[in-house]
Amino acid sequence: MIIAPSILSADFSRLGEEIQALEKAGADWIHFDVMDGQFVPNISFGSKILEDIKSLTPLPFDVHLMVKEPYDYIEDFVKKGADLITIHIEAVSDPNRYLNKCQELGVKVGLSISPDTPVSELESYLDRVDLVLVMSVHPGFGGQKFIPSSMEKIEQLKKLREEKALSFLIEVDGGVGLKNSKELIAAGADVLVAGSAILGSSDYQKTIEALR
Repeated sequence: MIIAPSILSADFSRLGEEIQALEKAGADWIHFDVMDGQFVPNISFGSKILEDIKSLTPLPFDVHLMVKEPYDYIEDFVKKGADLITIHIEAVSDPNRYLNKCQELGVKVGLSISPDTPVSELESYLDRVDLVLVMSVHPGFGGQKFIPSSMEKIEQLKKLREEKALSFLIEVDGGVGLKNSKELIAAGADVLVAGSAILGSSDYQKTIEALR
């Protein structure tokens, strides 16, 4: 089980300390949410922040592009240290163009679906991705409540992975916490993204161990 804390919930006045504390607490990845104020109604941070913090930890950076037309962002994020880039299928007209770009650059690639998007939208691309990200809240803001219908999507993806003999990871982001982590893992999740559940807790290590 991979635990990927989202630094969207970090204290940005001490971001470097937060990153190192998460590594020490047993985090597996760092989840890096990029929002442009167009695809989602919020703005977060860009590649400069990634460049500045990359040297602080050997942990992989899982970059989630919640942006309109992400094509022009991909190469810059790869150069700045992204290990995996996930784009939203709702944000692009031709997913293969973006998958090709990531694969040309040698970076792992994921596709994400928002709560209103069915798994069927992804099915024809599953053999080309390293990861599928199920958004279990509406993208754009941290701290939202988990949408229960997301559990069915995780189960559908697990079934498709088995039927097609594929190896992509299933990642879940939004409302993930101690109350539902066990159920998410049972449904088929491989990667849990948690922001406020970890960074809002008094003991990062204890919370990460409990999530796992």
